Amino acid sequence: MARGHELIIIVPPILSDSVTSSPRILVADDQQDVLEALRLLLKSEGFLIETAGSPAAAWAALEGREFDAALIDLNYTRDTTSGREGMDLLARIRELDETLPVVVMTAWASVSLAVEAMRNGARDFVSKPWENARLIAILRTQAELSKALRHGRRLESENRALRGEAKLEVIAESSGMKKVMDMVRRVGPSDANVLLLGENGAGKGTVAQALHAVSNRKNKALVTVNVGGLSEGVFESELFGHVRGAFTDARADRVGRFELADGGTLFLDEIANVTSGLQSKLLRVVEAGEFEPVGSSRTRKANVRIISATNADLDAEVAAGRFRQDLQFRLNTIEIRIPPLRDRREDIPALSAYFLSSQAARYRKKVTGFDAAATQALLDHGWPGNVRELDHAVERAVLLSSTDRIGAADLALRVSGEPRGGRLEDMSLEEVEAFLIKKTLSRFEGNVTRAADALGLSRSALYRRIERHGL
Repeated sequence: MARGHELIIIVPPILSDSVTSSPRILVADDQQDVLEALRLLLKSEGFLIETAGSPAAAWAALEGREFDAALIDLNYTRDTTSGREGMDLLARIRELDETLPVVVMTAWASVSLAVEAMRNGARDFVSKPWENARLIAILRTQAELSKALRHGRRLESENRALRGEAKLEVIAESSGMKKVMDMVRRVGPSDANVLLLGENGAGKGTVAQALHAVSNRKNKALVTVNVGGLSEGVFESELFGHVRGAFTDARADRVGRFELADGGTLFLDEIANVTSGLQSKLLRVVEAGEFEPVGSSRTRKANVRIISATNADLDAEVAAGRFRQDLQFRLNTIEIRIPPLRDRREDIPALSAYFLSSQAARYRKKVTGFDAAATQALLDHGWPGNVRELDHAVERAVLLSSTDRIGAADLALRVSGEPRGGRLEDMSLEEVEAFLIKKTLSRFEGNVTRAADALGLSRSALYRRIERHGL
């Protein structure tokens, strides 16, 4: 083609690990002769072709279907040469997925435009009239590079999600925690399902990591999911995955947490807050290791060890009819109860020192210890938020401290979490919210679902506030 229109080749990531024998190409141009010439060329090379006559049509096609590559003109309005229309389309596609490889096709007279496109994210350009062999080679090469890039990004993302909490620190100076760690050493190497019981912030997640670290599955993934914070609309998709087109916005296949944990360990946090309607779906996969992704009838299997955790009295939940007894039996082959921090005060000095070292390094502050008053305040505090509250208190103190030693005032602790002077009017709005959430959780014995109902919040909204306040 000798005509001086500019084209961009945009190669989206391939969403399947298999390379199809007939790559699907979107060709967008306002000139019918260009579309026809490219259609004949690419079809003869075994490509499947779809055409679009405008940026809007091209965008609609890219949003609605998956392509292995897109060949897109820069100019769509007659007698325009600025390339703005194509550049705008390129920018939108970059926003959709900045990893998409881009190749510009342009006349020699528009090399400067090709350079601009490359500065905006294009990878290469070819000139008009194009050389058929080179154009085909670029399409095939970029498709392969795109697949490799997509695969690498997916692995990187999964590794961050699955192993982000890989650093393991278990501090057990107290007799209560020494008993817990003794149980971890004894049952960790087995494949038995374990139920962890304890208050919010007591360290159930850390114990789950310890169990995985001493198991025969330690070289596989430890996958964590807060099942109590999942709404019914996303529960199955999150745990079992979904296939493309299963529901609105399901534009690609998604791997669920059970499949990601295959061969490893799945940690189901806040298990008591799973609604009764979803417990039956969970029971099947716990029993047989079988599940179907949302929108698929194909049964998949996953070899997963399950560690679950709750701050609720699961026996009481079963007695009240809110939790299935058969699911409870499947989950608690081994039951480990983690004591609250107020019952293991021997751990407080070592935990405080660990958090101080970590937070000082994080904020690059030369804070080396606690003075005597601060140490005594740490030992005297009731710690309703347990280890998580201690971590947040030390973080706050590191930020507030003006010397190399943290003082009691830097910790800003109040006895048993009560308001200053016992008066709500002396508290900030954030403090009032934290105080009310503590009281409500205590009233319902740590049951997040019931506390959320009483506060007029969704479970997920209450979980966000619990995390924010370090409760």
